Amino acid sequence: MKGIHKISTKHMSRKEWLRQRRKSIGGSDASAIVGLSKWASPFSVWADKTGRATEKEDTEAMRQGRDLESYVARRWSEETDKRVYRLSAMLYNPQYPFAHADVDRMVMGENAGLECKTTFSLDLKQFHGVEFPVQYYAQCVHYLAVTGAERWYLAVLAYGRGFFTFVLERDQAEIDALMAAEAEFWKQVEADIPPAADGSAATTTALQEIYPISQHTTAALFGRDDVLREYMRLKENKKMLDLRIGEIENTIKADLGDADSGSCGTFHVSWRSQVRQTFQAKEFAKDHPDIDLAPYYKDTTLRPFKVTERTLEAV
Repeated sequence: MKGIHKISTKHMSRKEWLRQRRKSIGGSDASAIVGLSKWASPFSVWADKTGRATEKEDTEAMRQGRDLESYVARRWSEETDKRVYRLSAMLYNPQYPFAHADVDRMVMGENAGLECKTTFSLDLKQFHGVEFPVQYYAQCVHYLAVTGAERWYLAVLAYGRGFFTFVLERDQAEIDALMAAEAEFWKQVEADIPPAADGSAATTTALQEIYPISQHTTAALFGRDDVLREYMRLKENKKMLDLRIGEIENTIKADLGDADSGSCGTFHVSWRSQVRQTFQAKEFAKDHPDIDLAPYYKDTTLRPFKVTERTLEAV
């Protein structure tokens, strides 16, 4: 990796690592920037890089993914007879000053790296018979760009379901396209100009984090008449679709009666009984008036979104 600058992460705390990764685009950001991520969006990545988004809490899935990384790397070595080593550093290529790579493993004796993934997904069709899983493609192309490697290997552990391996050969045209998209995105970060908001859950969450508390003011939404008119039309269409979906569901439920499943051609229908327990706080407080339950209630700030249309006379 000639000409690659390294910043050691060996003794970095997680807080320091998070601060450093915000300074440029990493492999896990790449998929979101080009719209291939289910978990992030261009807007949410922009909010993170500009320091507007709150740091995400470490989840159990994230913890297990990190803890099992060594197992996945070892399992891949057994599968391929190739040896790997850990590179405890963030890598920077002067050709792409807006990007960094924090790779899982490098492959001994090859100009190549390895990405280790773990997933809870029960849908194994995304791994069977595919050349390379789309959800990990941009991340590995990003690593090929920053490191200058000739190929990138991918190992995916589906908990209790299977172990899958893939290889991605260097394609300069794909690298150029991705890095051009990242360069344009980084210009928006530097200029503090947000990308267009999309309808993803990630963007919804980012907007709630950036603007958690409303101010008692009224904004002039100049030029948004057509969009709001479309919004009202789509809401009405959605209402009609929901009614039709409900009608079909109830028709099939009536057919099922007390059966917990049914089949028709290629379709399988399930309507099984489930028991859900909920804590009855009001009833508990009534039966135990001396216990203060206030410390156990969590305050959540919400900003419900609602659009209404006024008559012309009211405008």
